[in-house]
Amino acid sequence: MKIAIASGKGGTGKTTIATNLACSIARTDKEAQYLDCDVEEPNGHIFLKPNIEEMHNVTVGVPEVDTELCGGCELVCPTGAIKEKQVEIGLVDLGTAGDVKFGQGKLKIGDVRSPALIKKVKENTTNNNTVIIDAPPGLAGPHVEVLAEIAKLTSSQSFVTPWLMQIMLRK
Repeated sequence: MKIAIASGKGGTGKTTIATNLACSIARTDKEAQYLDCDVEEPNGHIFLKPNIEEMHNVTVGVPEVDTELCGGCELVCPTGAIKEKQVEIGLVDLGTAGDVKFGQGKLKIGDVRSPALIKKVKENTTNNNTVIIDAPPGLAGPHVEVLAEIAKLTSSQSFVTPWLMQIMLRK
């Protein structure tokens, strides 16, 4: 089961709810996984204090032009002057926090390619766990990747906002 915790703005309690939910599920002897997809400002580690066991650099391909071969821009470069090189955009950290499997992305400061990093964080989802996805704030731009994941949730999966959680807890 996947449960996404999302909101249109920051500071609404998404991480507080997501980390507590992951810990609560783990205490019921079920496998739980917490994925912090707020790659611009991941804070789940503050609550969970995970033991990071793996760190993976995340790169994306960008064009690199060999200026000695380049005679000008064309739709298809006949001289082979344009090649793809990999540029690091951030890190994915994986580990455990007690009984909770932990994953987070950390976008390099100044980089704007958060969807590619969010995708790499989500590639570490394990199949046998209840997965809690701590979504980044906002409803546009780099957050489309997480929102697309939320849109694919099935009837056995949930989408929760902190505001909705407050209403549910009052009942």
